[in-house]
Amino acid sequence: MTPYGLDNASSALVSGRWRIAGQWEDAPATVERFESRSPANTAEVIGVFPKADAATTRRAVQAARAAFDSWRRTSRIHRAECFDRLAKLIERDLEALAVLMAREAGKHISECRAEVIEGLHMVQYVFGCGRMPTGQIVASEIAEKDAYVWRKPWGVVAVITPWNFPFAVPLWMLGPSLLEGNTAIFKPSEDTPAIGQKLIELFVEAGFPPGVVNLLHGDGATGEALVRDADVNVILFTGSYEVGRKIQQLSAEHYDRIVAAEMGSKSAVIVCEDARLDLAVTASLLSAFKTSGQRCVSAGRILVAEKIFDAFASRFVELARRLRIGHPLDPSIFTGPVINRAAVEKVLRYNELAQQEGAEVLLPGGEMTDAEHRQGHYLSPFVYRLEAKPGVRCVREEVFGPHVALVPFRTLEDAIRIYNDTEYGLSVGVITENYRTMRQIREECQFGMGYVNLPCIGAEVHLPFGGVKKSGNGHPSAAGLVDVVTHKVAWTVNHGSEIRMAQGLTIGPIGEAP
Repeated sequence: MTPYGLDNASSALVSGRWRIAGQWEDAPATVERFESRSPANTAEVIGVFPKADAATTRRAVQAARAAFDSWRRTSRIHRAECFDRLAKLIERDLEALAVLMAREAGKHISECRAEVIEGLHMVQYVFGCGRMPTGQIVASEIAEKDAYVWRKPWGVVAVITPWNFPFAVPLWMLGPSLLEGNTAIFKPSEDTPAIGQKLIELFVEAGFPPGVVNLLHGDGATGEALVRDADVNVILFTGSYEVGRKIQQLSAEHYDRIVAAEMGSKSAVIVCEDARLDLAVTASLLSAFKTSGQRCVSAGRILVAEKIFDAFASRFVELARRLRIGHPLDPSIFTGPVINRAAVEKVLRYNELAQQEGAEVLLPGGEMTDAEHRQGHYLSPFVYRLEAKPGVRCVREEVFGPHVALVPFRTLEDAIRIYNDTEYGLSVGVITENYRTMRQIREECQFGMGYVNLPCIGAEVHLPFGGVKKSGNGHPSAAGLVDVVTHKVAWTVNHGSEIRMAQGLTIGPIGEAP
């Protein structure tokens, strides 16, 4: 047995392949390859994967286009039944999927199990939608007419996903896309290609027809080739604002291109003076440090009422100091490493920036270099107090790591102003016992997902997932994605023997009298 109970099968090297037009392809030896290494132990290679070039990407798009007509003509219920089979396979492989994710993404094993279950829930939701209505019957001005609103698939969808939710987020996107009759090309993050490939293996085993789901591995160049391909109708993207912005700019060149982009945040928890202190501290710790602060909805800011600030900060720092950080397969830890060396360096830069901008450091987190942690990318929590003031970058820019500001506020209006004073607007949590406060936060804060007496993390698949400002472009994922991957058409049928027009339009003379 290998460390943490892994057997040889669980720790075997993954051989990366593409899936195009129903065939697994081993890339030629001349193709550039990249390694996926565990962030918990950089000596551990998870697998080796081929980078798809522009020609390979083009073939995948053509395969999806060729499969589209047959797939869209397939009964919606039969398409849904593919997802029923997929759900059973996910249940069968739940633990193996979680272990692979923990090794490759560095997320704690309990979080990985929860993510696989979240992906399962999305698949079950999609299956259930297969027998639900796909449009509306609406009234016509003319009694002899029936009017319908019908949803039709766009065509080919490109799915480009991040490393931090490498199983659930692809299913948020692939599920609605395929159920509605689109075909897809999936490019997982280059940081988590193994779990992405395993997901497509399950799609194949579930019986999805050739060309309906295609898999490419690669980096930003592969993603850009997908975006530039005119035969791609829809781009579904989760990642940084910078990449999402470029995708939208490139997509503007295509007249029939739809982009749904979820791009980042500077989310926050607002702790009001009537908050239950233990609940507030727990919610804030989970928001800030679960997944080592590497969720798009992670709280980079905790806004705390001045009257309870000292009591809250003391308890928050005490517990943050005691959080156990270690190997993601160790069940006794709270969280694991950050994803790679670039992430370490970015967080350390923001830790330094906070001090330069006048922060009072309450917990001097940083890189962990002792014997237990030196082989991975481990960071301990960095916590600081900083008053809200104009121009301070560290409380406005996304850090994506265990770095959190405790910001005092005087009134609820101050809290709302501080929360909104960033270019992002993804998630907010409010801790209060006052229903009027809850409503004011709901109405005046700029966000896509809100939580009361909860962390600002914890989405469920039957709700839309997205944000405003730099966090999203108005097309939320998960259950909200159906309106993105389909377009609505009007269909009007005349059951009369004469033509009668709406709005009182008369036919008028047609031709000349004989």
